[in-house]
Amino acid sequence: MSEAPHPALLPTGMHDLLPPEAEIEAAVVAQLMATLTAHGYERVKPPLVEFEETLLSGAGAAMANSTFRMMDPVSHRMIGVRADMTPQIARIAATRLGGAPRPLRLSYAGQVLRVRGSEIRPERQVGQVGAELIGAAGPAADVEAIAVAGAALKALGVPHLTVDITLPTLVPAVAEAYGIDGERAAILRAALDHKDAAAVTAFAGEAGKLLERLLLAAGPAAATLAALDRLDLPERAGAERARLGAVLDGLKAVAPELKVTVDPVENRGFEYHTGISFTFFASGSAAHGPLGELGRGGRYDAGDPGVSEPATGFTLYTDTILKALPVAPAPRRVLLPLGADRRRTDTLRAAGWVTVAALASVSDWRDEARRLGCSHVLQGDDPVAVG
Repeated sequence: MSEAPHPALLPTGMHDLLPPEAEIEAAVVAQLMATLTAHGYERVKPPLVEFEETLLSGAGAAMANSTFRMMDPVSHRMIGVRADMTPQIARIAATRLGGAPRPLRLSYAGQVLRVRGSEIRPERQVGQVGAELIGAAGPAADVEAIAVAGAALKALGVPHLTVDITLPTLVPAVAEAYGIDGERAAILRAALDHKDAAAVTAFAGEAGKLLERLLLAAGPAAATLAALDRLDLPERAGAERARLGAVLDGLKAVAPELKVTVDPVENRGFEYHTGISFTFFASGSAAHGPLGELGRGGRYDAGDPGVSEPATGFTLYTDTILKALPVAPAPRRVLLPLGADRRRTDTLRAAGWVTVAALASVSDWRDEARRLGCSHVLQGDDPVAVG
C-alpha cells in the first residue's frame, strides 16, 4: 500500500492560485469582460457539463480527444466536461438565440478542463475569456475579432503585443487544385506544420515549388502579402489571399499600432477553422520565462449539423496573460487597531485602501502590521507607514 498523498498534492496540470495572483486574475477577467462589453458583446454563461452528443457536435468535434466524459447518474446518458467554451457559445447561438438578430455578439468567461495538457500548454484546467461574432461572413468581421481581442489585451497593459494571422484553408485549396488527397495530403500537412521544406518537396509533386514558396513567405504582414502576390495561386487559394489583403487593410485602419505577422501554411490548433485565424503573443516578463499564446481565434461554422452559419471569434487564456503583465504594485494595506473609527475606515476603503481589522490588542501595532503584510497602520485619523 502506498502512503496517502500530501494534502497539497494535486493531479498533473492542476494548480492552486494563491494571493495575490488569484485576486489579480479576477481583476484581469473583469477588465477583459468590460472591454468586450464596451464593444457590444453580451455575456452568456454556459454550464460546466453538457450531454456528449451536443458538446462534441459541430466545432466541438475537434475537442473530443480532450474531453472528460462520464455517465450522468440522473439521466443515465453520457455527459462531457467542457474542454473549450467556443462550441458551447455556437450551440447557444443556434438554439436558444436562434431567432436573435444577426450579427450576434456574445462574450463569456470561465474555466475549462482537458484530459491532458500539451508541451506548449501543460495546464489541464485553463481560464478562458472570449467573444464570438456570429452571422457575419465578410472580412469586416475578421477585422473586428482581431481588433477587439487586441484592444482587450492592450487595455490590460500587455507589452509588445503581436498577432500572427494564418490561413488554414489555403493549403487545402492548393492540394485540391493539384489532386493531393488522402494519406498523401495528411503527410504533407504534417510536413508543413513542422516547416520541413525537404519533406514538402518530396510529397507535394507538382505543387512542391508553390508550397515551398508559401512556407518561406511567413513573416511581417506586408512582406508576406507581397510574396503571395508573386505566386500563381489556384483560384480558391487566390480568393484566400484576396481576403487576407482586405483584413490587413482593415487592421491598418482600426488598429494601426498592432504588429501583424502572417504564416500562410500554419494549421496546428486551427483544425476546425474555416478561414482567417490568428494567435496573439507578447514578450512578457523575463521572470516568467518564455510565454506561450495569449489567445487565439478565427473563422468557423457556428451552425447546427446540416445548417451552416458563418462565425468568427477568439479565446484569451488568463494564465498566460498573467505572466505577460508587468508586475503590479502591491495594494495599500492598512492595519486598523481595535476601536478604530468606523466612518474613517469607510473613507479609507472608498479612497482605495485595503483595511485589515485587528481582532485582538497587541503591544506594538507597527510590528503587528508588518506581520500581517500591511504597509501602514492607522494612527489617529491617518495611515502611517511601518517601513
